[in-house]
Amino acid sequence: MRQKAIVIGSGIAGLATSIRLKTNGYDVKVFESNGYPGGKLHQENNNGFRFDMGPSLFTMPWLVDELFELSNRDPKDYFEYKKKEVICNYFWEDGTTFSADSNTEKFILEASKKFHESPEDLKNYLESNKKKYERTRSVFLEKSLHKWDTYFASKTLNAISKIGQMGINTTLNQWNSNFFKNPKLIQLFNRFATYNGSSPYKTPGIMSMIPHLEMDLGTYFPKGGMHRITMSLYTLAKEIGVEFSFNDPVHKIIVENKGAVGIQSKLGEEDASVVVSNMDIYPTYRRLLTDQKAPEKVLKQERSSSALIFYWGIQKKFPQLDLHNIFFSNGYKAEFEHIFEKKTLYNDPTVYINISSKEEPGDAPKDCENWFVMINAPGNYGQNWEQLKRQAKKDILTKLGRILKEDIEGLIIEEMVLEPLTIEANTSSYRGALYGASSNSKFAAFLRHPNFSGKIKNLYFCGGSVHPGGGIPLCLLSAKIVSQLINTQGK
Repeated sequence: MRQKAIVIGSGIAGLATSIRLKTNGYDVKVFESNGYPGGKLHQENNNGFRFDMGPSLFTMPWLVDELFELSNRDPKDYFEYKKKEVICNYFWEDGTTFSADSNTEKFILEASKKFHESPEDLKNYLESNKKKYERTRSVFLEKSLHKWDTYFASKTLNAISKIGQMGINTTLNQWNSNFFKNPKLIQLFNRFATYNGSSPYKTPGIMSMIPHLEMDLGTYFPKGGMHRITMSLYTLAKEIGVEFSFNDPVHKIIVENKGAVGIQSKLGEEDASVVVSNMDIYPTYRRLLTDQKAPEKVLKQERSSSALIFYWGIQKKFPQLDLHNIFFSNGYKAEFEHIFEKKTLYNDPTVYINISSKEEPGDAPKDCENWFVMINAPGNYGQNWEQLKRQAKKDILTKLGRILKEDIEGLIIEEMVLEPLTIEANTSSYRGALYGASSNSKFAAFLRHPNFSGKIKNLYFCGGSVHPGGGIPLCLLSAKIVSQLINTQGK
């Protein structure tokens, strides 16, 4: 008799988990509180402008391809992407600009000239990032850190023996400062801390492996935009027989005899032999497991940063901008102090602008661009977000006006806004945190909630709030870990 698996939530990890379990012989049903799949990886259309509402960076696309291959499908029949030659354009207030090339040798040559740093130091830094990733990926990214057999593997023992040399006892800012003298180049590499919702002045130096994912493994653009990732996986899941129930929030995970046996949703109860929650780990316990003892220590971990995003339809084209663009703050350390300590926004924020119409002209009307304008923000702690949004918009427009020498406000013909309060409401992400717990300490960076319950049999967890972390690649890896754990348990 075929066993049934229930997946709570259809975020990228939930979709990937449903596909993996279906290919492993389970009957799978996904329950989603929204009327659409994808979670944060969603889109909106507004008067000719298409906006990806959530993640805007795509790396390690083979993790998506793998899901089609597991289902005996050709990924190219569903999903296409291309590698970007320019990774990101960087802008500073003093007029300095830099385009990071995807070719490592070219990047080293151009960065050396721009920032007056030794090519050898740049090469050594990038090589050390690659070594960190290669030494630790099988341990920290591809396996459960909460199973003893992980630690008996030779690769694990080798990684642990060298972890002290990887910057675990220093901050990312200190690590980068050991390699470089130019504050702009240090800032460029510090910004990768935001990829896991952390501060470069707190997250450990081992996180310098993050640039490797972008600079060495490549940055890609999916044809049709980021939302195409969601829709291609949703199409695949439907084709292979995964069942979906939309607008059907789960209210409870049913536990009997210390095992998960099903769920209770808006439409009733449903039995299952395996339950996987793709919901943020905090509301999973607080809302769905109210009759079970929660792991309070883990749930009290500091939350990652959130975001304030303005989606602007711009009535002009800017040839100096590309798909990814960063406008740096003059007070980078103060910016992170405001986010994590003061729980508010800094008056000189670092501004990220994503423009998918650079790759997909149809994402904006003729002679226009669709700007996804984001600043890092604290989570929702009851702040006056209406006031913060108004002030942030003024600060962002003033900053962009100074650097681009253009009245940006006069070019905005469409606008939508997303802040931590709305992110929390739309995605059940506790406090609107984008990555669950922050990685602002060497312990928090690697001791996230496991992908399984140690007290409730047949209950598993995937997504950005659990191991190995947030962002599309890590969410896809969490789905892979969950399917491996379930397979080990046996059907």
